[in-house]
Amino acid sequence: RAIVDGDAKVRVIAAASILAKTARDAEMRRLHGRFPQYGFDEHKGYPTPQHLRALRRYGVCEVYRRSFRPVKLLLENGR
Repeated sequence: RAIVDGDAKVRVIAAASILAKTARDAEMRRLHGRFPQYGFDEHKGYPTPQHLRALRRYGVCEVYRRSFRPVKLLLENGR
């Protein structure tokens, strides 16, 4: 069952949320080592203006989800 605002109500959900964010941030730092031009260490994969500029400038690399809207739009437009 879904628990609305679960991370504020259930400790184990809050802990899982923290662990997931920590793991994602570590993965973004690792990806920055492979693809520094994208700035993964700063935007952590969120569609910030810096991130979107990098996508437009360098194109889509292998680590992007094709369902990520900015990526999907770039691919539909032949980038």
